[in-house]
Amino acid sequence: METYTVEKAQNSLNELLSEAHKGKTVLIAADNGWAVKLVPTPIRAKKPRKAGSARGQIWMSDDFDDPLEDFADYME
Repeated sequence: METYTVEKAQNSLNELLSEAHKGKTVLIAADNGWAVKLVPTPIRAKKPRKAGSARGQIWMSDDFDDPLEDFADYME
């Protein structure tokens, strides 16, 4: 794992991104003590949504819209 300063990272960001993409851990540290780590994250293609795919998995109680007893004082 190599550590770079913020200034060096700003000047060679494309190179650091390429190194991280290859699996190398890249650490960027600032003088005030904080640091960030560049790691590759795969981006997966989203599957197309299919209408009705959750049919039967979601239900709503018959009394869903009935007033709640706890709020009777506020409903007057």
